[in-house]
Amino acid sequence: MKRLLTAAVLCTAIIGASPASATGRHDESVRFATYNLSLNRPALGLLREHLANPDVDDVYRRQAHNVAEVIQRAHPDVVLINEFDYDPVAARLFADNFLAVSQNGAPAQRYPYRFVAPSNTGIPSGFDLNNNGVTDTTPGDQAYGDDSYGFGIFPGQYGMVVYSKYPIDLRDARTFQLFKWKDMPGNAMPVDFYSPQEQAVLRLSSKSHWDVPIKVRGKTVHFLVSHPTPPTFDGPEDRNGRRNHDEIRFWADYINPAKSRYIYDDKGHPGGLERGGTFVIAGDENADPYDGDSYQNAVRQLTDNPRINARTFPASAGAVEASALQGGANLTHKGDPRYDTADFADTAPGNLHADYVLPRFDTRIVRSGVFWPVRSDPLFRLTGVFDPQWSAVNGFPTSDHRLVWADLVLPRGGHH
Repeated sequence: MKRLLTAAVLCTAIIGASPASATGRHDESVRFATYNLSLNRPALGLLREHLANPDVDDVYRRQAHNVAEVIQRAHPDVVLINEFDYDPVAARLFADNFLAVSQNGAPAQRYPYRFVAPSNTGIPSGFDLNNNGVTDTTPGDQAYGDDSYGFGIFPGQYGMVVYSKYPIDLRDARTFQLFKWKDMPGNAMPVDFYSPQEQAVLRLSSKSHWDVPIKVRGKTVHFLVSHPTPPTFDGPEDRNGRRNHDEIRFWADYINPAKSRYIYDDKGHPGGLERGGTFVIAGDENADPYDGDSYQNAVRQLTDNPRINARTFPASAGAVEASALQGGANLTHKGDPRYDTADFADTAPGNLHADYVLPRFDTRIVRSGVFWPVRSDPLFRLTGVFDPQWSAVNGFPTSDHRLVWADLVLPRGGHH
């Protein structure tokens, strides 16, 4: 589903760090990360089966070991995982059988806290949402995915998980899976494409939007996470591009008390982030500030937002190298390739800056990076290039996206 991608690179100094320096920082920073690791599977229950049996040697298990090693090399304190099929048991198995077990000598990472909730992907809508004349309610194919609330060939495919070394306030976590697109004022829904009955039920989020409160040394940080639909795989009506735009807009409105009154969560509670709340927005936004197929430069609603610190972006040398070696559409891009986070088709759209870790404006970014090693780095084996031998897992040893991280010193304000 997602050709829109992420490639990330960790600074060589950090990649090569000793286990001691790889697990402890000498300042008060907290490492937040996002990683679309393409750990989705083609059938319901398959992910759980793979993660329960880590010693089987097949392409699925090799990929799972590889993405776990990337996370271990980056050692984030809090990480959003995109494209992880919705299954709380699978989320536990990945933490226990992969992340907490050293991969190739990388430091094992233990995440005592995690958050997982249902996704709109593969949930049948009961409507003909792709306007092909058929309402498909039988899981297993593209047409079913197109007619679901979010694209997925079975319920929960391409879901999300948050892992944390700090406690998660589960009681105050908010999910917005059921929020209706029509309830966003001035939305970009293509009303000529959808019937009035469809407009009445369409959900905004293609997966879900979560506000996950993390308790960091007495402060609450709202980890605002999502995975907007790619702005492609549609027609001239640009239904996915418009939805991507409004899924991104949701967080821009959520962090602005003057604009968030229309929002309601899945428990019916109204409003957005409380005034003065500390936050980090993260996810595969499937949107580049300059290149690709975005509707009205969608991600600039965040990157140009005065409430957000986007003065610097995580970067990598591997992305620069890949852009030059792969050529094609990359040669016509307006954006700086060092910020790319996804390795997409070179014909179109080329590699893009699609994944983000965006803190509140007064949060200090101490260090940041994208795990995208250059070809001469021994860890290049973890990202690689598109290769048919990995076709069962989207064509890469890990993913077409890269892990993106930032070390943040949180503002002194915030809630205790």
